[in-house]
Amino acid sequence: MVDQFLRRKQQQLSKSDRSLKQSWDKKILTLCEKINNSQDYYTTSSCSGRALILVDSKEKRDDLFIEVWHDLIKITDLKKAISKTLEDKSKSKELVYFKQDPCILHVACKTLEKAQKLHDLAKLAGWKRCGIITSNKRFVVELNATDRLEFPIINKGKLLVNDDFLEIVIKESNKKLKLSWEKINKLEKSFKL
Repeated sequence: MVDQFLRRKQQQLSKSDRSLKQSWDKKILTLCEKINNSQDYYTTSSCSGRALILVDSKEKRDDLFIEVWHDLIKITDLKKAISKTLEDKSKSKELVYFKQDPCILHVACKTLEKAQKLHDLAKLAGWKRCGIITSNKRFVVELNATDRLEFPIINKGKLLVNDDFLEIVIKESNKKLKLSWEKINKLEKSFKL
């Protein structure tokens, strides 16, 4: 009989990347490779953390993303994205947010015991929001860091903040992204399951 876990792992890892970016984040790639090389685990989704500008909406669509950064950002990059948004008549009439999301990782695990081990290891590495999602098919560990920012930046074509505030935003966003990367590195170093 074919190992169902191995079959699902092969199917998952052979799928094309459906993310907006269409590639792995460099900051989390080594950790994902380490997990995927283990016989008891495989990743189903990952993000090393990102900063973004997007149109507020209840729907989830790719065209709502105005700019996405998976690395540290500069004030010039942010101001350029804001200017581009203000010039775009279709987006500038909306409520537009700046967000900084922390790292997130979903890992399928062969057994509940293996899921619990990964959960506990991640908690020790500083991933504060961790949980095990079970179904009749598999056990998935969801790992989330909690370092995030989110606030409106443009409303109806008007910039809501000044340059001083944007400088603070950049500083805080970059600081939180670095914290996410530290958590990724800690988990990568301790992952020997």
